[in-house]
Amino acid sequence: MKRSVYGILILLMLVLAMPVFSGGSQDEETVIQFAGSGGYPPFNFINENNEVIGFDVDVAREIAERLGYELDYVTTAWDGIIEGLRAGRYNGILGSMAITPERQQVVDFSEPYYYSGAQLIVSKDSGISSPADLTKSHNVGLVTGTTFAQDAEKLGVSIKYYEDDNQTLMELINGRLDAVITDRVVGLNAMSKIQGGDSLTLAGELLRKEECAIAFQKDDPLRDTVNGILKEMRADGTLAGISESWFNGENITNP
Repeated sequence: MKRSVYGILILLMLVLAMPVFSGGSQDEETVIQFAGSGGYPPFNFINENNEVIGFDVDVAREIAERLGYELDYVTTAWDGIIEGLRAGRYNGILGSMAITPERQQVVDFSEPYYYSGAQLIVSKDSGISSPADLTKSHNVGLVTGTTFAQDAEKLGVSIKYYEDDNQTLMELINGRLDAVITDRVVGLNAMSKIQGGDSLTLAGELLRKEECAIAFQKDDPLRDTVNGILKEMRADGTLAGISESWFNGENITNP
């Protein structure tokens, strides 16, 4: 009887000590879930095989592997992604989320894993060469829920919201927008691939630099563990290697 009770106690201790990373839809012992919009190439997007791929996804997969878990990369609407995290539907947001004071009030961020910034994009024949050329009569497209709204508001333009940057840039190409504000790297990638992208150009310098990081629920100890892994990935060159594979040899992971 003593031996049986002792065995049960040991088993109970092991179960309680086991980390639980899944949001609940997968095997809790083997899966960690990170989320992104799935509409933000080349960071996270759906390919022709209906698979989510991109820089963010590769970073998430490397983190999961070093944790000893399988990655389940969840795609969800960007404007509700923080609420999904707070409701426990996934373990973190690894989807090019910029650190802002407002977001820091409701989530905890890892250290930045890449750096970029807000960029104005226009048609080459628009006559707009810099943000200073914009007026309140200009229609500027943004993705709903992004920090680029603050940049458009400062410029005093008319703002139009869309689901993703494929839509904003197509609206710009088709003449239904005067400009788009998005991430510089995202814009350059889209302009090189989208039909009609060669008719677009960057207007002026960055409006604002951004630090992008992984969001976690408040006080989640997983954040500190992931910070340690990001430091390892930076030190051993893995983070830079992932960046260079997606951005034509450019390392966007340095400040």
